[in-house]
Amino acid sequence: MAKRTAIIDIGSNSGRLVIFEKTSHYGFHLICEQKFKVRIGEGAYEKDGHLQPPAIKRAFLTLKSFKHTIEKYQVHKTLCVATSALRDAPNGKAFVSWIKKELGLSLKIIDGKKEATYGAIAASNLLPVKDAITIDIGGGSSDLALIKNGHIVDTYSLNLGTVRLKELFFDKSGIPMEEINAKAKAYIDQALKNLPEQFKTTLAIGIGGTARTLSKGIMRRSEHSLDKLHAFTYEVEEHRDYLEKIPLSFVKSLKKFALKKNRFD
Repeated sequence: MAKRTAIIDIGSNSGRLVIFEKTSHYGFHLICEQKFKVRIGEGAYEKDGHLQPPAIKRAFLTLKSFKHTIEKYQVHKTLCVATSALRDAPNGKAFVSWIKKELGLSLKIIDGKKEATYGAIAASNLLPVKDAITIDIGGGSSDLALIKNGHIVDTYSLNLGTVRLKELFFDKSGIPMEEINAKAKAYIDQALKNLPEQFKTTLAIGIGGTARTLSKGIMRRSEHSLDKLHAFTYEVEEHRDYLEKIPLSFVKSLKKFALKKNRFD
């Protein structure tokens, strides 16, 4: 690991930058963290996956800002990865080449299985679990890893993401919410049929902004004694009514579910 290493993650919904400083042979600590709502996948899912100009501009400006921060911190090594929206996009490689030319940043597009593996490694290192499934719910995909006896034994990626589902179903006007929700649920159920049989466990570890937002809402409603989301655990069945009402609600009424305003859409 270099003395200072920057990592950029361009997801379908958010763009993140973290900078770590090495303190010893195996030690390092976080010295900078930035996040922007890029939504690079916005508008793409009904355009055969093609990245759209407004989203491309947002991504470019975000990466330009990240580069400025990286230079300010005198970073020695930079790693850039991109996920679902770019790997789905027919013009994804052209975007990567353009960013390299304009900003000098080398973006690497990783597949869903690799994305799932990274999430599972983090969960295994930060939580005392031996058997579980990690679920990273992103804007374009949901990436799962199966952990058995502390080892990652399998990974799988589903084309189920919040931005993808929003555009395919929930952005439609003139259709009753119950009908939209039913179509979205059928779409999700069909995708889940492709999940290998072995992906079954009593413990699921949620990763990503959607999992954090919903879990934070449940934490507030249950008046949990600690305001610390990491390692917060709950039984899904006990909160099923709460979770099922959210997709049936309009944006203006989401406040009553104790969700963060910047996650309403």
